[in-house]
Amino acid sequence: MVWASRGHTPVIKLDPSRKCTHFYGALNLLTGQEAVVMRTPTMNAEISALFLQKILTTFPKSPIVLLWDKAPWHRGPEITQCLADNPRLQIIRFPTATPELNPQEHVWKATRQAVSHNHATKKLDTLAQDFEAHLTSTPFPCSFLHKFDYPSLCMLFK
Repeated sequence: MVWASRGHTPVIKLDPSRKCTHFYGALNLLTGQEAVVMRTPTMNAEISALFLQKILTTFPKSPIVLLWDKAPWHRGPEITQCLADNPRLQIIRFPTATPELNPQEHVWKATRQAVSHNHATKKLDTLAQDFEAHLTSTPFPCSFLHKFDYPSLCMLFK
């Protein structure tokens, strides 16, 4: 719905380019910080494998459990190879069509509300910079681990 003065057609100014920007993000569930953010013009298995490598580089010695949805770009031979080459990286996939379970989806929603929804940024590059800055500078509290009694689970592995 668009509001305008009676008798005046509303004018919506848009950047006429067909450019798009996508983001990959990895939320550290212990700290609430985006541990890794990557901007890319496309999303596919090859780019997803690069993102996994970026996570592995960010945490060079730690075992990593990555909770991932079933997006098509999260599957493919590049992903399979990356996982085979890096046994310290384990992926747990969310059930189909359950974005409410995925803490990263809540990060996307909060960032869109803060940066792009109901805001007037005319250039995609500026919007992408603002989006990335918000991701990297904002803590995103998450109750995901506590919902599944993370402290008790930790005690099992000590």
